[in-house]
Parts: sequence; C-alpha cells; structure tokens
Amino acid sequence: MQQQYRILVINPGSTSTKIGVFDNEVCIFEKTIRHETKEIAEFNQIIDQYEFRKKVILEQLDYEGINVSKLSAVCGRGGLLRPIEGGTYEVNDAMLHDLQIGYNGEHASNLGGIIAHEIASGLNIPSYIVDPVVVDELEDIARFSGVPEIPRKSIFHALNQKAVARRAAKDLNKPYDDIKLIVTHMGGGITVGAHQYGRVIDVNNGLHGDGPFSPERAGTVPAGDLVSLCFSGEYYRDEVMKKLVGGGGLVAYLQTNDARDVEERIENGDLEAKRVYEAMAYQIAKEIGSMSTVLKGKVDGIVLTGGLAYGKTFIDMISNYVSWIADILVYPGENELQALAEGALRVLRHEEVPKIYPQAEGKEMTI
Repeated sequence: MQQQYRILVINPGSTSTKIGVFDNEVCIFEKTIRHETKEIAEFNQIIDQYEFRKKVILEQLDYEGINVSKLSAVCGRGGLLRPIEGGTYEVNDAMLHDLQIGYNGEHASNLGGIIAHEIASGLNIPSYIVDPVVVDELEDIARFSGVPEIPRKSIFHALNQKAVARRAAKDLNKPYDDIKLIVTHMGGGITVGAHQYGRVIDVNNGLHGDGPFSPERAGTVPAGDLVSLCFSGEYYRDEVMKKLVGGGGLVAYLQTNDARDVEERIENGDLEAKRVYEAMAYQIAKEIGSMSTVLKGKVDGIVLTGGLAYGKTFIDMISNYVSWIADILVYPGENELQALAEGALRVLRHEEVPKIYPQAEGKEMTI
C-alpha cells in the first residue's frame, strides 16, 4: 500500500494567500485568503508581513478542522532568489537570508519559503520550494542578445511549465528527462520554453523582454523605435514601462486583458478584435517555431497551458500554424498549488533528491 503524505502548500500573492492541503496528489482543501488593503498597508515592507500571514494561515486551517500535526511537509512558492536550476529545494539558511533581504527584489512570493519554514520548523518536518521564477537552465548560446551589456535572461513561468511538461511526458509514456517539448504558458504574460531532457535550454523573457505580445505585455518591439520613444520627451520612464508591462498587448489594442471578452467581441462581429487576437496567436506560433529550431526539429510534443488555453478558438488559431511540427497537448489553467504539492511529493517519495540552495554568490538578475 502506498504511503500517505499530507502536504500544506502556500502561494502568497500581493493581496491574497492561496493555500491547499494535499493527501499525496489529491487536494482535500483549498482556500484563497483575501487580505484587506488596510491590513497590508500597516507593513512597511513585504517581508514584514510573514508573521501576520502565517497566523492567518494557521487560523484558517484550525477553523477548517485540519490538524497540522498530521502534516508531512510544507511547500511554499519560491521567490526572487538567485538564478538556480529547476527542481525542489529544501529551505535552508542561505535561502532564508536571500528571501529576507530581497536578493532580487521585493515580491509577495518571497514570503512562501519563509512561511513554509516557520510552520514546518514548529512541527519538525521539512519545508520546500519548487521551480521558482528565477529558474535558469539556459544554454550559454541562448544568452547572447547582440548587446553585450544586455544578456538575455531566464524569467518565465517555471512552476507551471515544469509541471505540465512532466504531465505531458507521462501522457506520452516517456520520462521527462528523456523527452523534448515546447511548452507555452499563456496567461497575463506568455512564455515559450524549449524543454530538452528535463532542462529549459531556451525561453523568452516573459516579464518585460522578448517574445509574443500577451493580454497585458508588449513582448518584442522594434528596438530603434522604442529608443526614439524613450527619448521623445513625451514620457517618463514609468510611463514607457507601463506600455511594455501592464498596458501593452491586448490592453493597448483593445482596452481589455480578458480573453473571454475578446472572444465575445469576435463572436459579435468585431473585426478589429479578431485581427488583434489572430496577431497574438500568430506571434505565439512564431515563437513555437523558433523553439523548434532550438530543438533541431526533434520535438516530441507542443504543450499549451495557462488561462488562454481554455479558449478553443485561440488554440485552433495557434494549431493551424504549428501542428505540423508535433502533436499538440493542451492543459488549461496554471494549477500552481498542485504543482507545488507534486514537487514536494517527489522528494518525499524519494523519486528526486532535494536540491541545495547555494551559499556562494551567483549570477544576478533584475526582475
């Protein structure tokens, strides 16, 4: 009989904390805890919130009748750490230090590992993080941008990409470490990764770098024109950044970041909405094609995931361009809590050895 492990997973956001309790792969409890703006405003820095959020989590679990003494492990969302390879990491002192000082910036996800460690330590059980956004497995050749001062960086939806890649490998009856996949996460940002034998050897910078435009990000824009815009005297730096992140993509063209709204407008005959939507699918397809060359045309599957993957019309638009490359597997949504639980479970079952977060200085990156 398979051993039963109970895992608490924690995914902090700017104004909420998502938690889940899993018995092996099965979620037995899930909750999004909303935090009032005035509660958050009492703290000068995000790091100062960890005691408050930890208390709220434990109170919620107690209210739901979940006995924390039965937990086998606690797993938190990884924060803005040093660039590291993918996998499950046991929280150690070096990681806690970097999360506490905001090594790569302040973000609510930094609280994930800290809270997990705080709760787990009191129960004498292990605490983990899984595939944080700073996962960096790029081949050296993929780092060249053409401007030595601006190397390409690995910033992508590592947690979901890695989780669905493993799921796709299982569905294809092949080990993740023996397979080549192109994984496309399509949410507020869009990242397309070339997964080769368990490593993401190339991926576009989905935050404010390159790649397709998305519901709210501009992706790659003509560099010379962007420079001219920056020095036109018409915009402050923050205004230009807003055009690239938050106010780009569908927001800029159609004044919405909701793909459901766009599809409804298309059904009602909005030709402009159709043109823009098709252009986004076209750019995603081009990026997938680009990653197929990285894998030298040997692709076991193309994986489409994220919120946009719920839209059949959008999936069909992309498929029409790339289905000749490889079979397409669709896994809608992000399922981050499930991915965190599965990462911890692989270690608890001794299917993987937990990785050690480094003490030494690593490559810095700016998020």
